[in-house]
Amino acid sequence: MEQDVKFLDFVIKALVEKPEDVKIVRTVDEMGVLMTLDVNKDDMGKIIGREGNTAKAIRTLLRVVGMKNNSRVNLKINEPADGGRDMKPGSASKSLDEAMSDLNL
Repeated sequence: MEQDVKFLDFVIKALVEKPEDVKIVRTVDEMGVLMTLDVNKDDMGKIIGREGNTAKAIRTLLRVVGMKNNSRVNLKINEPADGGRDMKPGSASKSLDEAMSDLNL
């Protein structure tokens, strides 16, 4: 297993609740190394972080690991098949009218 895969595997499994669902695919082409990450939909928030800060930090660390090995490493986080949302498309927890009345304007 490559060093960058080992590193990403260690970091991601330390963050998630279901480490058995972590899947990492490494591909190499003329642009560099692309690491594709799949996690359980319940763990997506932990990987992305508030405003994407955790994902940005992981990507930065992967680039540092890549520089050590003279390669350009990028991370793609796959969205779960159902989009990671429990709500049906087009449904909302409140209607627009209910939300506006809550504002007390």
